[in-house]
Amino acid sequence: MLHTMRWFGPHDPVSLMDIRQAGCSAVVTALHQIPVGEVWSKEAIQERINIIEKGNDQWTPLHWAVVESLPVHEAIKKALPEREQYIENYRTSLENLASKGIKTVCYNFMPVLDWSRTKLDFEMPDGAKALRFVWTDFAIFDLFILKRPGASADYSADVQGEARLKFERMTTAERDELQQTVLLGLPGSEEAFHLESFQDLLDQYREIGAKELRENLHYFIQQVAPLAQDLGINLCIHPDDPPFPLLGLPRVVSTESDLAALMEAAPVRANGITFCTGSLGVRPDNDLPAMISRFGSRIHFIHLRTTKREQDDPLIFHEAPHLAGDVPMLEVIKAIHEEEQNRGGEPIPMRPDHGHQMLDDLHKKTYPGYSAIGRLRGLAELRGMELAVSRMYKK
Repeated sequence: MLHTMRWFGPHDPVSLMDIRQAGCSAVVTALHQIPVGEVWSKEAIQERINIIEKGNDQWTPLHWAVVESLPVHEAIKKALPEREQYIENYRTSLENLASKGIKTVCYNFMPVLDWSRTKLDFEMPDGAKALRFVWTDFAIFDLFILKRPGASADYSADVQGEARLKFERMTTAERDELQQTVLLGLPGSEEAFHLESFQDLLDQYREIGAKELRENLHYFIQQVAPLAQDLGINLCIHPDDPPFPLLGLPRVVSTESDLAALMEAAPVRANGITFCTGSLGVRPDNDLPAMISRFGSRIHFIHLRTTKREQDDPLIFHEAPHLAGDVPMLEVIKAIHEEEQNRGGEPIPMRPDHGHQMLDDLHKKTYPGYSAIGRLRGLAELRGMELAVSRMYKK
């Protein structure tokens, strides 16, 4: 695999030198400063390349290997009349990225929210802090903080009762923390959603169910994948995180069948997958090694992390150490190795995802899940397992 690490740009507390010293040879980044839907100009792309490659003549070279993400505008997801202009902007950004030699572009199609958690500093037995999702806590936000109309239909009577009791016992500070966590904006952004306007965003999806959202996704990929194929760009969709509906919003990239339908919607290699073992691994019905074997040639980018279902419940999970949790990481890396051999040894870009906050990083402000030391630990463990697998196959 091509070892990379996500970098949120010049303001990221994790520096490019940190990424070099972690053992990476490439960077995953995006132009977070450009509003969603606007064109990424050649000048802005080149500026970011220059920043990443500065010092390559003196230090271990780094290059920009993967865009994560080139966001899809909400108008495209909702099939509004203006989606055609935003699709055209997307196509222009792809052309500009290709002209600068960047050939892997990750995106997602989650409506309104990106990934969602209910706790950003869940304490692990060793004192490190992890991301966590608890369905009952999410119900507290939905039912008693947001007070979404009709929300009770999404939760069992037991969950509603437990949520009410817990909400009544929470302090104001605890309620505020839960609200801020759920409304956290996109990774790399300092901005969060505002509770006062959040319901309006949800209401815009009132008439859009899973069928409609899936149709809108397939329409989008059918408009951009042929161009990407011509440009030599690999598009790769990130699965839903978590992989089930939230806040009455549909999710359509959660299962093997979801991915199969998307691959069939635009049957060109450029229409591909970001294989995130953490997101897909939350669901026990996703057989990750088998999915890698099935979709092998369409996997263009890999996120390796593992989640742990608590009480064997996919609605309660936390980010486990990279070699623990519910993801069969050894079998996953074996399947990836076999796919790379099918490609003549061509490495697939991979980044360790969502490391624990630990050691000195406990005293620093970092993006949730993206502190340096936790990801360094994860990458070191994954590299060791990868080396063992490659040597095993040579025997």
